[in-house]
Amino acid sequence: AYDNIIHDVAISTQHVVFCLDRAGLVGQDGPTHHGAFDMAALRPIPNLTICSPMDEHELRHLMFTAQLPDKGPFVIRYPRGRGVLTDWHCPMHEIPIGKGRLLHEGQDIAILSIGPIGNVIQSVIQQAEEEGISLAHYDMRFLNPIDEAILNEVGLKYKYIVTVEDGVIQGGLGSAVLEYMSDHAYSPRVVRLGLPDQFVEHGTPEELYKLTGLDAGSILETIRKIRFN
Repeated sequence: AYDNIIHDVAISTQHVVFCLDRAGLVGQDGPTHHGAFDMAALRPIPNLTICSPMDEHELRHLMFTAQLPDKGPFVIRYPRGRGVLTDWHCPMHEIPIGKGRLLHEGQDIAILSIGPIGNVIQSVIQQAEEEGISLAHYDMRFLNPIDEAILNEVGLKYKYIVTVEDGVIQGGLGSAVLEYMSDHAYSPRVVRLGLPDQFVEHGTPEELYKLTGLDAGSILETIRKIRFN
């Protein structure tokens, strides 16, 4: 299947949309069914647009964008289960390829997330601000091509960057950010949060996100350590 993506789609830039369901830790289906490895596996393939929407509105916009003419191979990853918006219907519009967005301005630490785990970051921000920690939050949207304008901005402005993703930590968003910072001589400390180098066991999504340090409480504790060390 990996060769099919490369040989039959990416090399000739065929307009194929890959809809990857069950992104992240789906839980209660055992270690074989987590959507853990897709971003790291697909990121090296040239000509392949890879995105992950944060919520239902973003999913609608990215689905609309993907079907427009001349978009080439397009990967959209999204989770299983309930969403976060009850009013999910919205007018659809095109999102520029490779364009992220700033969701919250802050001064101390820049958090770069991709996909639905960004909703967890939104809940972390309020608690952090009550403790006097000012967080900026960027929803990257795209893993490939990644938003270099955002990376330039945070590389220049922030001493600390935290990347958060619901995929394996090797080769995903955090790795892409580290590579960019190194290649462009930026020197912030980058802390990567993602799924560990192991197969995650069976359990509810809530249990497993806590087990892997990707629940709101664990992320907030990581931020505390960065800010006050």
